[in-house]
Amino acid sequence: MKKILLLCIPLLFCNTYTHTRKTDRYAIVIGATSGIGRELAKILSKHKYIVGITGRRAALLTSLQKELPAKSYVQTMDVAQPEKAMRQLENLIDQMGGLDLIVLNAGVAFVDPELDWQKEKQMIDVNVSGFTALASVAINYFIKQEHGHFVGISSIGALRGHWYSPVYNATKAYVSLFMDGIRTKVNKDGYPITITDIQPGFIETEMTQGQQGMFWQVSAHEAAEQIYAAIVSKSDHAYVAKKWRVVGWAMKYLPDWLYNLVDC
Repeated sequence: MKKILLLCIPLLFCNTYTHTRKTDRYAIVIGATSGIGRELAKILSKHKYIVGITGRRAALLTSLQKELPAKSYVQTMDVAQPEKAMRQLENLIDQMGGLDLIVLNAGVAFVDPELDWQKEKQMIDVNVSGFTALASVAINYFIKQEHGHFVGISSIGALRGHWYSPVYNATKAYVSLFMDGIRTKVNKDGYPITITDIQPGFIETEMTQGQQGMFWQVSAHEAAEQIYAAIVSKSDHAYVAKKWRVVGWAMKYLPDWLYNLVDC
């Protein structure tokens, strides 16, 4: 009997270690200083994720960290500097000791019917170059460990071009198509990696303050709750709020002459 007990002790320790490893979940939110990113970081922390938060404004990251109930890590980051941001993301993953979920929320939007190159460049630098750089770090990490969940925040504007900001819609179309391509890649190669494309409509954030024509707006917190639900269900795609799927259908299928009459 004593010999049997001695043989069981190592197994007990092994099972405890394995259980601990499985219950630790690591998430990073890129662009967590305000809006959807800030609210989503709170929700993930509430659900026991170890969360890494990034953004350009260190003071806002520090204040957010104080609100997070679970363990968290802070990394200042400017997505418009992709090579530096890639190194910072790699370092953050190392500090945290793992990564299961990443949400790429950082983005820039301007109403730009005048086609101002400085505005256009900022949107391209962040929404295209920065997004691709950080996505590549995360996807390669997930491929190496053979699991992970990548969430990209695109836009309802990805579905069709519009006069108010041709470049913004184009950059978000890039985001959605990039994620679609990555999804086909990991599926083809047999990796259990989830790619979720989130396409929000109008959200009450700093980017929408003072803009005309906002309708069906939801709060950043409500949007983050719906995004978390899409994460839990491992959806490939989600409109936020859900009723925006009607607008999504219209944007895809309305004939040009009718779509051009819509001034929003």
